[in-house]
Amino acid sequence: MSEPVLLVERSDEVATLTLNRPRSMNALSRELREAIATAFSDLATDPAIRVVILTGAGRAFCAGLDLKELASSGTDATATFGGNDMIRAIAEFEGPILGAVNGFAVTGGFELALACDVLVASSEARFADTHARVGILPGWGLSQKLPRLIGIQRAKELSLTGNYLSAERAEAWGLVNRVVAPEELLPTCRALAVDMLGCVPEALRRYKRVIDAGFATTFSEGLALEGRASRDHAKSVTSEVLARRRGSVQERGRSQIRS
Repeated sequence: MSEPVLLVERSDEVATLTLNRPRSMNALSRELREAIATAFSDLATDPAIRVVILTGAGRAFCAGLDLKELASSGTDATATFGGNDMIRAIAEFEGPILGAVNGFAVTGGFELALACDVLVASSEARFADTHARVGILPGWGLSQKLPRLIGIQRAKELSLTGNYLSAERAEAWGLVNRVVAPEELLPTCRALAVDMLGCVPEALRRYKRVIDAGFATTFSEGLALEGRASRDHAKSVTSEVLARRRGSVQERGRSQIRS
C-alpha cells in the first residue's frame, strides 16, 4: 500500500501538513493538489484547529507543478491552473498558516509558499521562479505578491532570470521571516504557532482578514477598512473583558523582557 501524498497531523489546535512525494521533490501532481485543497477545506470547518503549518518531506518544500504528469496526460496548462482550487482553499482557512520551507521552493512551489502567512526557512531552503524558463505564466499570485514583498526590481530579477535565491538572501530581502538550522525548522514554527494560539481566537481571525484585505488595496482604502473592522469588533468587547486580558498581556511582556 502506497503512502498518502499528504500527511496531516493534528496536535493542540495545530495541524501540520506535510507534502509527501519526496522522490518527486513534492511536485504538485493532480492527486497532491486535490489532497491539499481537501485538507484545507476540512480544516476550515474544524473548530479544534486554529493554526496550520505547511512543510515538505525530503529535500524539497515543493518543486511546483508535476510537469511529467502534465506532459504525459496531454492536459492544457490553462485548464490545469483554471480548474484547480488549491490556492482558494488555502486562502479560505481563517487562521494563520506558517510555511516551514525545508528545501527547494520552485515556481508553483514558490507560489505555494507565498500562500502562507508567515515563512520560516531552513538554511537549506532555495527559492526560484522558473515560469518564464518553462514558458508559462504564474496563475496563483506570484507576479503580484512577490513585488509587494521584496520590491518590484528584485522581483523582476528573480522572475525574469529564473535564478535561485538562497535562504539568507531571502531573509535579507524580506521574503522570509527568519532562517534557522534544518533541525530547528519545525520546532520554531510550532513555537510561533503556540504564541499565536495565545491570542483571542476571533481577534486573531479578524486581524488576519484585515491585513490581507488591506494588502490587496490602496493605503487609504486599507485604513478605512481597518476603521470599519475595528468599530464592528469593538461592539463585542466589554471593558471588563479587556481589563482581565490586560493583566495577562502585561505579565507575558514582563517575562519576555526578562528572558
